[in-house]
Amino acid sequence: MTGFARQPDRTVWEFRSPDHPVDPLFVNRWSPRAFEAKAMPEGDLYTVLEAARWAPSAYNIQPWRFIYAMRDDAHWNVFLGLLDPFNASWAKNASALVFLVSDTLTPAHGASPAQPSRTHSFDAGAAWAQLALQATTMGYQAHAMAGIHFDEIRQRLAVPGNYRVEIAIAIGRQTDPRDLPPALQEREMPSSRLPLEEIAFSERFARDPDNADSVPLDDSAQGDQ
Repeated sequence: MTGFARQPDRTVWEFRSPDHPVDPLFVNRWSPRAFEAKAMPEGDLYTVLEAARWAPSAYNIQPWRFIYAMRDDAHWNVFLGLLDPFNASWAKNASALVFLVSDTLTPAHGASPAQPSRTHSFDAGAAWAQLALQATTMGYQAHAMAGIHFDEIRQRLAVPGNYRVEIAIAIGRQTDPRDLPPALQEREMPSSRLPLEEIAFSERFARDPDNADSVPLDDSAQGDQ
């Protein structure tokens, strides 16, 4: 891998191998569960959130909002209690917990009233990605979780009705997987990805052999190509 300032994380690249040149940052980022049970400087968390702040969004509406707790905060245990028991069992050692919510409405503009947004979750996902990549550049890792108590989060954290609770994010420095329960130790490794040819198609959506409902290509319409 040449032409990139960053270097591959060899412990990650044992499990991952890109098929085309890509900055190692994107491969180095993964979602471990073994975190050091230590505080992080507040400034580091702000830097991670600052990266998310600069994500792109439709019409620059920036629908994302972040609600966070650091492990020394008085409300840390409240945040932990908003995770399902499985996620709380390992996320308790993270340095910060963040809930990501997104505004489901496009704000009123002039005489036009507020309208439902079709891109709020998509835009929030872009902010999450930038957050996670920034954390990786700083020696942290960020693990997003959907195993959370959505209704309770809305109530306990005073989330307005027009906002959708998206995910929770645990941020911390990775530690020895042997600190995890045995069942989780076996899963503590970077996951792979589908080959590019299974997710990117020229001209039209290609048939998915694992999905009987997908639309097959009409070879008869392709002439002598």
